[in-house]
Amino acid sequence: MALFGDLGDRRGLEKKAKAEGRLPPGQSLTLKWPVLRYGSIPVFDAAKWDFQISGEVEEPKRLTWNEFRALRQTEITSDFHCVTRWSRLDNRWKGVLFTDVMKLVKPRPAAKFASVLAEEGYTANIPLDDLLRPNVLFAFEHDGAPLTAEHGGPMRLIVPHLYAWKSVKWVRGFVLLDHDRLGFWERNGYHAYGDPWKEQRYSGS
Repeated sequence: MALFGDLGDRRGLEKKAKAEGRLPPGQSLTLKWPVLRYGSIPVFDAAKWDFQISGEVEEPKRLTWNEFRALRQTEITSDFHCVTRWSRLDNRWKGVLFTDVMKLVKPRPAAKFASVLAEEGYTANIPLDDLLRPNVLFAFEHDGAPLTAEHGGPMRLIVPHLYAWKSVKWVRGFVLLDHDRLGFWERNGYHAYGDPWKEQRYSGS
């Protein structure tokens, strides 16, 4: 049971979370933070890192690491639901709200979806309206500490209301689109949207 933490504490907290309606169907509570990934962990080089916004915008935007870190930072608390059936509650994230990043560009009226870009060509598709929710952010910190590389550091996207594969690790930008373009996991059988409350784990569910 090392994956989920102390059995007695976990069961009591899980029962409470279910009673409060905080645990989606098919999920188990964990007190730890399991590491799941596809591929290797990228090596971060601040001098070479950049963040790019392109697609359905009037003018593309590129930010260096220092420029991105200089943006206004916000802290949120949210739950985290993995498609592999575990949930971790009350995570504290600190970073830059997606809505603040969007202030740097002028999206065209056709922009309805985003293809979120990460290291090694990884992508995930998310409707733009979902990204514009007030608690979606690019996180540098988790529970008061810098985000570790194995958990997506130096920066990952956090989209609390969707399964965690949409909270893209090692994020490097996004492309605004007029259509929904499936990302890596979505092309490989995962659901195009990923609502944990509807158990949208896989295509067809």
